[in-house]
Amino acid sequence: MEIGITVAGIVLLAVLALAIDPLHEAVKAALQGDNAEVRHQINRLGAAGPLLILVLTLLHAVVFYPAEIVDAAAGFAYGFFPALALMTFGWVLSGLLCWAVGRRVARPLLDRWFGEERFERVEKAIERGGPTLLLAMRLIPILPFSVVSYAAGAARVPVWRFIWTTALGYLPITAIAVYFGTRLEGLSLTDPLALGSAAALLALLAIGHWVMRRQSRRHPSAHSARPAETSADAEVLDPEAEGSRGRVGETG
Repeated sequence: MEIGITVAGIVLLAVLALAIDPLHEAVKAALQGDNAEVRHQINRLGAAGPLLILVLTLLHAVVFYPAEIVDAAAGFAYGFFPALALMTFGWVLSGLLCWAVGRRVARPLLDRWFGEERFERVEKAIERGGPTLLLAMRLIPILPFSVVSYAAGAARVPVWRFIWTTALGYLPITAIAVYFGTRLEGLSLTDPLALGSAAALLALLAIGHWVMRRQSRRHPSAHSARPAETSADAEVLDPEAEGSRGRVGETG
C-alpha cells in the first residue's frame, strides 16, 4: 500500500510539472542549468507559487521525498526569510495533517501502511519520551517527518505540544536547506556561511543522536515499560542499533 501511494504521488508531481506551463518551463530551464530562467518562470506563477509549495508540503504526507529539496527550491525562488516563513508554516501544516490522520484513522490501516512493528515502536517511544524526544526526532534528519507525525497523532500527543515541537525542532534543518537554496547560483565550498551551515547540520545530528540514545536508555520503570518493549524502543531511538529497519529510507 505504501509503495502504491508513493508511486501515485510521484505520478501526480509529474502531471503537475507537465500541466502547469511555468513549472514545466522551469523544470526544462533547471535541466539546462539556466538559473535566471528558472527564477523567471517561478515568478510567472505569482501567488500560485507559494500555494504550490504548500501543496508539495502536504503531499509529503504520503510521498516521502527529501523535504530539503522543496526547502532549497523555496529559498532559491523567494529569498531566505520569506522562504523560511513559508516552509515553516508548510511543514507545520503538513505535520498537522498527518497528526490528525494518525489520531482518527483506524489503527489497522496505519499498521498496514507503515508496518505494524515499525509504527508501534515509534508510537511507544513518543508516548514515553515527552517533548524532549519529539524535539530530538525533528532535529535528527534520518527520522521521517511524516511517520513521526502520524505516530504522534496515534499516541494522542496534545496538539499544541505537537505544533511547537514541530516548528521549533524542524526550524534548524529547514533554515539550513533554505539558505543553501539562496546560494545555489554562487555556492562555494569556501563560503564561511556554507561551512557554518554544514557544521550546524553535523551538530544537529550529534545532538539529536545523543538525546535519542539517552532517552532509549532511561530506566524502564520510569515509564512503566516492560523490558522487552524498552529494548524494542531502543532499536528505533538509537540510529546505530542493529536491525533499525523501522525507518523509512528517505529523509524529511
